[in-house]
Amino acid sequence: MQPASMRRLALPLLIAALAACDSRGDGSSHDAFREKPPAPPAGGPDQPEIPKVRLVDAFPRLSFERPVWILPSPDDTGRLFVVEQDGRVSWFRPDPAPSRTETFLDIRGKAFRGHNEEGLLCLAFHPKFAENGLFFVWYSATKPHRHVLSRFRAPNPADGPADAASEKVFLEIPKIYGNHNGSTLLFGKDGFLYFSVGDGGAAGDPKRAGQDLGSWFAKIHRIDVDREDGSKPYSVPKDNPYVDAAGARPETWAWGLRNVWRMSFDRETGDLWAGDVGQDKYEEVDRIAKGGNYGWRIREGLHAFSSEKPAGTLVDPVVDYGRKDGASITGGYVYRGKSIPALAGAYVYADYVTGTVWALRHDGKGVTAWREILRQPKNIASFGEDRDGELFVCCFDGKIYRLTTE
Repeated sequence: MQPASMRRLALPLLIAALAACDSRGDGSSHDAFREKPPAPPAGGPDQPEIPKVRLVDAFPRLSFERPVWILPSPDDTGRLFVVEQDGRVSWFRPDPAPSRTETFLDIRGKAFRGHNEEGLLCLAFHPKFAENGLFFVWYSATKPHRHVLSRFRAPNPADGPADAASEKVFLEIPKIYGNHNGSTLLFGKDGFLYFSVGDGGAAGDPKRAGQDLGSWFAKIHRIDVDREDGSKPYSVPKDNPYVDAAGARPETWAWGLRNVWRMSFDRETGDLWAGDVGQDKYEEVDRIAKGGNYGWRIREGLHAFSSEKPAGTLVDPVVDYGRKDGASITGGYVYRGKSIPALAGAYVYADYVTGTVWALRHDGKGVTAWREILRQPKNIASFGEDRDGELFVCCFDGKIYRLTTE
């Protein structure tokens, strides 16, 4: 049984969908690989029922322009950083109630947003940011049209702005279409940088990148940014799954992912979770395994999309949902905060188009609880954590919200 059906969507909201493609194709999805099993109950004998939540304006005196990412400073300054899609990063201290922000980085002259999904999309602090002031960003650029992974430096990591002239480009990927860019940047506990790249855009993966291990697109990659390798400013970890595979990009960590819009590490278990935006009919939540093939464009969610045959075993999504429930997933976090004890250990995610929020629990083998926890109309572009594991929600009304049961 799917989560509760949504009310009718307004056409302008559908058009606005950030992570959805311009056209979802011709609607030619094939019969299901197999039917999705019924959703388990919201709680069990060893777990509290997943609670309903609501959004509360976390910083009533602040507003942002298309906030797409929020994260805490990795030092002890208590700052929060907000990425705005047009190319600006600002920071503030959350207590007492802030009324102004400070500019940390401004690359509005470099970040190109010719498409609803383009621009400055995310930021990740180097694990030793407090010492070296280094951080990484992912943005779209033009002339030529391309993805850019760059490193910048903040001369005084504890205060003050970054040096916009300190940019060192680590990677550029030529792109044709404006949509399906991903991306999320994350440092794992292993110290390596993980980043997602969408399938390159348009509809139906016309370049067939999803099942091409030689392509940057439709993948999650993993690199070592602290060691150069010849002409490359990074190196490839020796235990990456396709280091020795003929014709494969050695940077690849997982593949067959259409357009991962937000992924996160569970701060307790280290599991990597992702929300993968679908094509015609289905959105999906994935737990990312080393070397895993998640099936795009052979299938969409658990349902066949093309007549292609997989070269090996495909990794099933944790859950998928159809168009009556939403149209563009926004991946979230496993909640590890203290303010909502009954939500502890649940993966929280949303749909950008409907604004609906769900939570599920997974025991490592399967879903043990899953339910809708909030239905509201705001476009949820991203989730974020503070240092204590409490969740923030970035919405395109320019506000940052927090989740609460109060």
